[in-house]
Amino acid sequence: MDGKLFLVPTPIGNLEDMTFRAIRILKECDLILAEDTRTSAPMLKHFGIDKKVFSHHQHNEHKATSEIIKFLNEGQKIA
Repeated sequence: MDGKLFLVPTPIGNLEDMTFRAIRILKECDLILAEDTRTSAPMLKHFGIDKKVFSHHQHNEHKATSEIIKFLNEGQKIA
């Protein structure tokens, strides 16, 4: 079963700019990718989203991309 990858825009400064659709997708997914988990954690907490957060950035992109593909092949929904 193939998973799904959702690209979800998040606000830069004001959390009130987050859309209802973005919040829904983040709540429904199995895993959230974030460049910096330290900055995404307060936003997720604000919206009551308690999901596993996986770091994906310039310095780990090769290893992280392999893991992401594995998760998608397992049928997970990733945002």
